[in-house]
Amino acid sequence: MAIEKVGIVGAGQMGNGIAHVFALAGYDVLLNDISDEALTKAIATITKNLDRQVSRGKISEDEKNTALKRITTTTKLSELGPTDLVIEAATERETVKQAIFEDLLPHLKPTTILTSNTSSISITRLASRTDRPEKFMGFHFMNPVPVMQLVELIRGIATDQETYKTLHEVVEKLGKTAASAEDFPAFIVNRILMPMINEAVYTLYEGVGNVRSIDESMKLGANHPMGPLELADFIGLDTCLAIMNVLHDGLADTKYRPCPLLTKYVEAGWLGRKTGRGFYDYRGEEPVPTR
Repeated sequence: MAIEKVGIVGAGQMGNGIAHVFALAGYDVLLNDISDEALTKAIATITKNLDRQVSRGKISEDEKNTALKRITTTTKLSELGPTDLVIEAATERETVKQAIFEDLLPHLKPTTILTSNTSSISITRLASRTDRPEKFMGFHFMNPVPVMQLVELIRGIATDQETYKTLHEVVEKLGKTAASAEDFPAFIVNRILMPMINEAVYTLYEGVGNVRSIDESMKLGANHPMGPLELADFIGLDTCLAIMNVLHDGLADTKYRPCPLLTKYVEAGWLGRKTGRGFYDYRGEEPVPTR
């Protein structure tokens, strides 16, 4: 199954990163979002990140310019119809994802593969709402996409072998590494990572340590490149909470109960770097802990 043109739904942090790596690998990319403003911002981010790769000698100026020419944008989902592969990279809410796929279906070719970049939601359940569950998979990139090497491939109960093989070959062409995960809540990476972050929030909530001491302890004591609270801010506290809720609901185990402090930060709109405040305040020259 040849993949040449790729449609990406959602031009945010994940979507623009996915567009970046696909265009650089030689695919034609059609990037979709609901607003022209979001698409303009995405192209600016992609350009900046490509420039950074040029300055570091990772790619040439010609490769950058060619990649940018491969990316076009649209606010109309219907224009993704001729694509060979669609990657949904919208917000981590199941109802939103289901609505996107339902709107897309009437416009797609019968052979188009559908995927979701979801970090936690059931692939089988998402696929069941489409007309092609055998051509539906989880295609989970790590953030930041241009830097991180891993891609989780998650088969739903109906996914056929040809679809899996095709996406595995796509991952190889991107120069990344595929890890196969079963369709259980949060898959592999977030099944392990999010409870650790949630436990770090509990450690803060219970007064065992403050923000800086918790992060420094994990960086210097466990050799983590980022502390868990710093990482949560980078991911987005709303995304962390959504994944913890999926784990808690899907596995019915109290060890996955989201920390009340995490819920409080999300309710306050303190979602991390993207809103300027989370466990750190990013509005000054240097991040400052908020607790």
